[in-house]
Amino acid sequence: MTVTQPDLVTDRPGAEAPEMHSASGGRVLVVDDDLELATLLQRGLQTAGYAVEVAPTGSEALRRIAENEYDAVLLDFVLPGMSGLEVCRRLRSRRYWVPILMLTGRDAVADRVAGLDVGADDYMIKPFSFDELTARIRALVRRGAVERPTELRVGDLRLDPISRRAWRGDVELDLSVKEFGVLQLFLSNPDIVLSRSEILEHVWDCTYEGGSNVVDQYVLYLRRKIDRPFRVRQLETVRGAGYRLCDRPARV
Repeated sequence: MTVTQPDLVTDRPGAEAPEMHSASGGRVLVVDDDLELATLLQRGLQTAGYAVEVAPTGSEALRRIAENEYDAVLLDFVLPGMSGLEVCRRLRSRRYWVPILMLTGRDAVADRVAGLDVGADDYMIKPFSFDELTARIRALVRRGAVERPTELRVGDLRLDPISRRAWRGDVELDLSVKEFGVLQLFLSNPDIVLSRSEILEHVWDCTYEGGSNVVDQYVLYLRRKIDRPFRVRQLETVRGAGYRLCDRPARV
């Protein structure tokens, strides 16, 4: 394949993939409803030495992955019917550990975090360099389909970001989206004091214009669900500094 366009993969009709001469091999599934872009990726990756299949929908991707083995999956974030995020979540919840590289035109940090939280291995924003894409695929193929449990646990408090569920012991917790986000942040940083501004930055996006007292409100909501019903105190206030989730709950 002759290079006739700059070395970028875009959504523009008529763009062509550059010729690639180094082959690393492997079987790749491209999941994208943009057939022109999917064909572009397929041609370029085939020239790079990969066996490539294309699935235009999330449900088709789930079926193919259940029936075949792939070395990597290129998964578009926005798909008809079932989003790439949901496809990734379902694969991981069913314990399919094929490496997943998410492709998207969205550049919001929240979107990247969401993709990684549900089990994606890597993330690229369109337009991207085809050389970089193949380099990342090579890295994923080398890593292989290694089980990567994402459950967070501190004491008997645990959270699964893939299924979006949390438990205290064997009791499942009924959490709102923001409560879940706050708890996930604490479980990712056990016994570390987190300031209100740090919690705001990680759980609320940069466009939020409210005061930091919203953090106090959600910490209170969270305590009412993860501590008080179980007669323990694990989420504590550090006066003048913020909040901390202790390694072990204290009985009260």
